[in-house]
Amino acid sequence: MEKFIDNLSPMDLMRSEKMSLVQLIIPVESAHRAVSYLGELGLLQFRDLNAEKSPFQRTFVNQVKRCGEMSRKLRFFKDQIIKAGLLSSIHPVVEPDVELEELEMQLAEHEHELIEMNSNSEKLRQTYNELLEFKMVLIKAGSFLVSNNNQAVAEEWELSENVYSSDRYVEASSLLEQQMRTADQSGLRFISGIIFQSKALRFERMLFRATRGNMLFNQAPAGEEIMDPLSAEMVKKTVFVVFFSGEQARTKILKICEAFGANCYPVPDDFSKQRQITREILSRLSELETTLDAGIRHQNKALTSIGYHLTQWMSMVRREKAIYDTLNMLNFDVTKKCLVGEGWCPVFAKAKVQEALQRATFDSNSQVGSIFHVMDAVESPPTYFRTNHFTNAYQEIVDAYGIARYQEANPAVYTVVTFPFLFAVMFGDWGHGICLLLGALVLIARESRLSTQKLGSFMEMLFGGRYVLLLMSLFSIYCGLIYNEFFSVPFHIFGGSAYKCRDATCSDAHSAGLIKFRDPYPFGVDPSWRGSRSELPFLNSLKMKMSILLGVAQMNLGIILSYFNARFFHSSLDIRYQFVPQMIFLNSLFGYLSLLIIIKWCIGSQADLYHVMIYMFLSPTDDLGENELFWGQRPLQIVLLLLALVAVPWMLFPKPFILKKLHSERFQGRNYGMLVSSEFDPDVEPDSAWEHHEEFNFSEVFVHQMIHSIEFVLGAVSNTASYLRLWALSLAHSELSTVFYEKVLLLAWGYDNVVIRLIGLAVFAFATAFILLMMETLSAFLHALRLHWVEFQNKFYHGDGYKFKPFSFALITEDGD
Repeated sequence: MEKFIDNLSPMDLMRSEKMSLVQLIIPVESAHRAVSYLGELGLLQFRDLNAEKSPFQRTFVNQVKRCGEMSRKLRFFKDQIIKAGLLSSIHPVVEPDVELEELEMQLAEHEHELIEMNSNSEKLRQTYNELLEFKMVLIKAGSFLVSNNNQAVAEEWELSENVYSSDRYVEASSLLEQQMRTADQSGLRFISGIIFQSKALRFERMLFRATRGNMLFNQAPAGEEIMDPLSAEMVKKTVFVVFFSGEQARTKILKICEAFGANCYPVPDDFSKQRQITREILSRLSELETTLDAGIRHQNKALTSIGYHLTQWMSMVRREKAIYDTLNMLNFDVTKKCLVGEGWCPVFAKAKVQEALQRATFDSNSQVGSIFHVMDAVESPPTYFRTNHFTNAYQEIVDAYGIARYQEANPAVYTVVTFPFLFAVMFGDWGHGICLLLGALVLIARESRLSTQKLGSFMEMLFGGRYVLLLMSLFSIYCGLIYNEFFSVPFHIFGGSAYKCRDATCSDAHSAGLIKFRDPYPFGVDPSWRGSRSELPFLNSLKMKMSILLGVAQMNLGIILSYFNARFFHSSLDIRYQFVPQMIFLNSLFGYLSLLIIIKWCIGSQADLYHVMIYMFLSPTDDLGENELFWGQRPLQIVLLLLALVAVPWMLFPKPFILKKLHSERFQGRNYGMLVSSEFDPDVEPDSAWEHHEEFNFSEVFVHQMIHSIEFVLGAVSNTASYLRLWALSLAHSELSTVFYEKVLLLAWGYDNVVIRLIGLAVFAFATAFILLMMETLSAFLHALRLHWVEFQNKFYHGDGYKFKPFSFALITEDGD
């Protein structure tokens, strides 16, 4: 048997890649190029030899700062391009890489140019806004100041300027004219300006309170929207004129204007001067518009030129920063002429790493080559599995529970099949499975396009699990055919039913009312069970027993994998005192239950398996009577019960005492540390509680073994019961689907009204899509996840390793900026 196992071909995903701890000694002149080539290769994980140093104490801190500054400039360019709305029209070009110093100079020039253009543009925009506001104040405030003699002229002037004048301000002019006539005698003065429309009401109230009502406030909406220089948005403003008397009131009003952000502009009393100033303002506005348009065109041209190279520059700066961050993990040797680094690399990649170092030496014209040699490792190596697009999602499911310990059995090999299958057992409906299949095929068909796009969190998760969704849908179709359910409706796909009605009341009778007149239905559940009175008891019995069979099979698989783990790490103690008693205990109870289920199905017995299992413990010597399924069942039950009772102390006591004996024999009279051996290696003996300790703590080891044994004994019962969720969720999915079909679709279809039928169809489609295809899919997915993480993986999987994270340019993202 052992020879047969040894001759089996190794599986790629069964064990993580063998790793080597390597040391690199690289000359300073070729260090940058060597690290760059290793980043392109992406198969070496560097160890930080300067972990005790802060980032500011490292050798290449200045270069990292320069790269960070260049990243800041590039982000500034990107923000400016987005702000200008040019991002969609940019097509990046690929050009030969430029030197870092040259790129740094280019970025500094571009930044200086853009900052200067932005500064000039802001000044011009501010001047333009001030002139535009002045023009509006002249037009609107002038209507408050005109006299009777100039009323007709003012109206004509306003029409020529296409400015709208409200009737209520014209009606109020008579009062103003009366006040203006006595302005010289009473010392009446005014302040005109413009304010945000949203602040006008509060502004008026504040003026009224500050002057105690001794003022006259007139306002009119500005005819045009004005760009706010802070938010760059178009805002509405209101022109106002405040009439008052006295210098003290003037001071208060000006302070309130400043507090509310109102801009005040001087408006002359003379109408001819107003027209002269307005003409000058219009002339300057025309010139500023031309200047602003020219500045925007020039800025867009500069941003477009930068945009063509932006992607390449950002990628280059990210790579350079990653290189210098990696170089900071290396140490100088004594001569200060070489950099010394350590790292992990897969055994298969050693030749590729050496070739990259040689190429770096040649390309940098170095007189001294790099040295590469393998070191002895003390710590446990990282875990690395080579996956592809198909297996990566399943490996991620396992890694979410915990990264595999170095070289231990990988559950992902079996998860590829068992995970979608257990999902399908709970979800089984080949109509719903076809819907999931169509969704998975759409994601796979658009794989090349979606992989380059930035997706939302939900869509990214869905796209990452597209192959998981594919297998889940295929297995759902398979289980749906076994359950004979298409949106809860049975079909005679594989021939006619094996039963026929005995009389007209067949549909109201038990299965005794059916006559079996031909061979059993060839595949899946007979359609005649649907609608019969015994449908639910039959399907419940079938799915519950099937859940137990699947659960016991998967738990046995987990224990068998623990044997292969112990055999791989040469831990004979785990085989003799963990694997063997666990197999005996589980199969003496629940393996026997599975055997009884299969025998009962084969012989068609009416035996009560609940009664058999309960009285196996309470009264093992009593006669089974009609519950006896085969000859010799009672003595077999007694033997199995005794084996289960023996297996518990077998798991608990021998291993701690044997470990204590081995320790005392090997280290008696010596105070040296432990030697590494097959029985006594901390990495080899995963269940030892004295890892990395020189002294053997028997009580700690015994307590650890006791906890492990109790956990397994109780878990054998609770885990088997946990697999009954397969039956419960399958029943819930089937019943929900039946309710929506019979109580919504068929009920609506019973009416002759087209509107009611359409409403029923819409409600059925909505319930199917959002409840059965989304919520039920998520529910079954989470339950399948639980069964793998808890019930399956806890039999053999430690999951306390750490992931292999190589230095690779392909793994650098924009978040690194």
